[in-house]
Parts: sequence; structure tokens; C-alpha cells
Amino acid sequence: MFSKSNVLATLAGAVTLFLLGFLIWGVATVDLFEEYVLSDVMKDPPDFVFILLGNLFAAFAMSTLYGKWARGHHSAKEGLAFGIWIGIFVGLGIWFVQYATTTFMNLTGYLIDAVLEIVYYALAGMVIALVYKATSKGKS
Repeated sequence: MFSKSNVLATLAGAVTLFLLGFLIWGVATVDLFEEYVLSDVMKDPPDFVFILLGNLFAAFAMSTLYGKWARGHHSAKEGLAFGIWIGIFVGLGIWFVQYATTTFMNLTGYLIDAVLEIVYYALAGMVIALVYKATSKGKS
């Protein structure tokens, strides 16, 4: 669980999640979602310490799960596939439940965000996989 590969992949994944999250939701789409938000509950400014902690926990979970899922076959392709599944879980699975139970965004907003989540987690999964590949004993 705390192997060199997992720890380094966790750190790289956390940095990736933090930076991509900032670029995607904090810069590129910040104005886009204004049209779809029904209840503005965002903090201004957000608490970046807790965002970083959340990214660290998410990256640790992703890295640990990826290490078991990949079974020693580490590649960018494997990481992308793994990240896509995580993105589907979050972007479609969790967001559809949120849509059904809250009034945060309309359906269009959730669907746009689902696509972004899939890309976001796919890229993080790829980074995690590449770190595993570079640091694993077998270096597949």
C-alpha cells in the first residue's frame, strides 16, 4: 500500500488533479457553468488547502486501486482506461444521483461536467500509470 511506486504515483496524481482541476474548472469553464447553475453554493474564494487534501486522498485511492487493477502492466493506455472508468463513476454515476437529489445544476450542466470529469480522471490515471511504469521493479 505504501510502496515507492504508490507513494510517488499518489504525489504525481495529486499535483495533476490539483492543476487540472484549477485549469478546467477554475479557468477554462468558470463562466460556462454560470448558465447551468441553479443554486450557487460556491465559496469565494475556495479553500485551496482542503482542495489539495481532497486531491491527495483521491490520488491515493486512485493510485492504490490502479496498482491492483493493472496487475503489473503499466502504460499510458492502461492508465487512461483506468481513469476513464473513474471518470464514468464520478461524472455519470455520482452526478446523476446528485441531479436526482439536489438543485445545484440543470441536466445540461451535469452532462458537460461528466465529460470534463472523464477527461480529468483519464489524464490523472495516465500520469499515475506512467509513474508506476517508471518506478516498478518489472518496468513493463
